[in-house]
Amino acid sequence: MCKTLVINAYTRAWVDVGDNSSMNSLDSWLAHCERLHPHTIDMGLERVQEVVRRLDLRFEACVITVAGTNGKGSTCAMLEACLLQAGYRTGVYTSPHLVHFQERCRIHGETVQPDDLLPHFKKVEDARCQGSEISLTYFEFTTLAILSLMAEANLDVAILEVGLGGRLDAVNVVDADCAVITSIDLDHTELLGPDRESIGFEKAGIMRSGKPVVVSDPVPPESVLAHAASIGADLWQFGKDFNFTGDKPQWAWAGRGRRYSGLAYPALRGANQLINASGVLAALEAVRDRLPVTAQAIRNGLAMVELPGRFQIIPGQPTLVLDVAHNPHAVAALSENLDAMGFYPTTHAVFGAMADKDVSAIMARVGVLVERWYFCDLPTARASSAQDLQKQWQQTNNRKNVTSSVFKDPKEAFEAAVAAADPADRIVVFGSFYTVGGVLKDGIPRLDAPHLSS
Repeated sequence: MCKTLVINAYTRAWVDVGDNSSMNSLDSWLAHCERLHPHTIDMGLERVQEVVRRLDLRFEACVITVAGTNGKGSTCAMLEACLLQAGYRTGVYTSPHLVHFQERCRIHGETVQPDDLLPHFKKVEDARCQGSEISLTYFEFTTLAILSLMAEANLDVAILEVGLGGRLDAVNVVDADCAVITSIDLDHTELLGPDRESIGFEKAGIMRSGKPVVVSDPVPPESVLAHAASIGADLWQFGKDFNFTGDKPQWAWAGRGRRYSGLAYPALRGANQLINASGVLAALEAVRDRLPVTAQAIRNGLAMVELPGRFQIIPGQPTLVLDVAHNPHAVAALSENLDAMGFYPTTHAVFGAMADKDVSAIMARVGVLVERWYFCDLPTARASSAQDLQKQWQQTNNRKNVTSSVFKDPKEAFEAAVAAADPADRIVVFGSFYTVGGVLKDGIPRLDAPHLSS
């Protein structure tokens, strides 16, 4: 192993902290990864591609890569569920995680064990130190370790979720046999561009010439369609190459020469999930020659799919809703889904968010539904403080009898909401993976109105 250099927080000088011969746990490797690069994000693939070359990283499995602003995780989960039901050995890489890092990788539907990742972290370390040392960000290093594990897992299909953008994301070092682009909206504009056209171009970078690309955004940026045409990708566009219809009990899908009718709604809640499911069926149709899937496998997969933190409703007294929505577009969908739930006397919102998010727009979208805000700090330097969130809310709030308070972490904020809520109320936890993960770190809360017996 090569020696590690880190930046002294006070002098900003590089300091040698010795070699890494004592790496014997996932936590120690993750701590090592955090020290390797002075920046959290370093857009560009040259460094990652060189490490991939040294690793001789190759995928024999069919690769489906998923990019987009919102809906990526749901799309990956539905693809996985349907392909599992069809009997295929699946691997999924998704990020970020909610509670434990190993949640980022599932093999045949099961989360990998931390110890299974250790030899692959060592492989990446050895490769980056071979010859001239290459600096990798935390995300790049950990992505390569998981890709290394998946490449050796004897998979039939690898489902890869892009972390940020697409064109310059570390996941894009693997060529996709089928690309899926979900909804596109404004997020990470400082890195991806100021408008949907710029962001769409970055997402389109996961396409490959001659390979299918499924675009499930109903109104995609022209940059996405233009890039597909320019490289000769096989474009499957929502509304043209596939579509869905639905009523209350069931829905139907139609694509190129194939139809499915009488489908049960996906187990993932929310009206937006039909658009995601439509893209999933289009992707499965696009790779049918390599991975044929029966109608029954699709029905079973959509009925059994699970994904924590995506409009996840935990029945109880009060009702609990968990959603990682963290940009205005996702929060608009969350608001529609909350509004459709019916009447609740009071909605309590536990909210923490990253500093680069359009917090004012997020609060404006959901604010009409919330009577009590519980703002919380998050365990990352990238986050807004609870006090800053409260100040932004105070500057825009024009509703009377709405209250707010601040807390040091999501768990403390959640406990305060539980203590204040009546049995018929609901608590909504949203704004970041860190916010939802902070509530889930001790398991799924089961609320049973303890204040009724007091």
